[in-house]
Amino acid sequence: MRVPSRSPGQQPGSSVTPAAPARRRAFSTPTRPAAVPDLDAYRTAVAELLVEVGALAGASCTAARQVLIDDRLREPAIAAVLDATPQGLVGARETLLLEMARYQPNARSSAADLTALVRIYLLSRVDVMWWRDTPTYLTDAQVDASPELVDLEWLRRRDLLRFRYTEQPRTLLRRGLRAVRRQLRPDATPRTAGLRFRRARREMVALLNDIARQFAASTPPATPPLWVTSLVRSAEHQHRLRRLGYAAMMPSGHCLGWAVDVEMEWFGRFGARDTLAELLLARQRAGEVNVVDEGQAWHVCLAPAARRRLRRAYEAEMGV
Repeated sequence: MRVPSRSPGQQPGSSVTPAAPARRRAFSTPTRPAAVPDLDAYRTAVAELLVEVGALAGASCTAARQVLIDDRLREPAIAAVLDATPQGLVGARETLLLEMARYQPNARSSAADLTALVRIYLLSRVDVMWWRDTPTYLTDAQVDASPELVDLEWLRRRDLLRFRYTEQPRTLLRRGLRAVRRQLRPDATPRTAGLRFRRARREMVALLNDIARQFAASTPPATPPLWVTSLVRSAEHQHRLRRLGYAAMMPSGHCLGWAVDVEMEWFGRFGARDTLAELLLARQRAGEVNVVDEGQAWHVCLAPAARRRLRRAYEAEMGV
């Protein structure tokens, strides 16, 4: 089967990212710094690839999809980003092909089809390229004990958060109470399992507070505040989500503490979804974040270039 010709994809926003560390060479020969991957070109190339993947969505097109992936991932715009991730180009390619081979659509997954799976995987590689030297939170215990993370509930009780969240119920009683509330008021809150960990990096708190204030100022007074559906996760929990059928990619910016998921679909009830989308995309164009459309929620990862400013903002806002 012939691979379909390329079609123009949606023009994404631009982003700025620091250079990936240059690989060491033998001896002490001076080397030029590694080139900064062009994220404009990367997102454009990914959008074009998605059109072609969509044209090969049938079960009989497996071989053609692999040829397509092998070909397109070697394009300079895509290869530059994937080669700068911890897995490298070859590892990223193998992981993507394996994810595609294992893919089974289900109601829990944010990947509604193969095209969505490829989009989520490739766009989220920007996260792991940016934060490639950051240690992963491997276990739940590491998340709970990390001094780099702060307790959101402590901040919430002191009225220091401008966004909302809900925690996963840990007991049978609490799960029952949540089920009753959803029956009585099915649209009062987003349909989300809630946070497994109510902890976050200080910079992420400052980012979410900043987005929440901007969102509140851009929408009618009756619009609910920004709602966060997921923050930091351990690799242990990420694998737990994968077993349940979620499109939880590995490695992940969530497991590094630099990514969050923000509810989108629910805000359509208030006519505010598009406003929130534009706010997030504007920050991506400014080089502050990486954004991945995952349907009901959007994945947002902080860029390293914004880390220092947001840390100062957190300290000023919290008075520390």
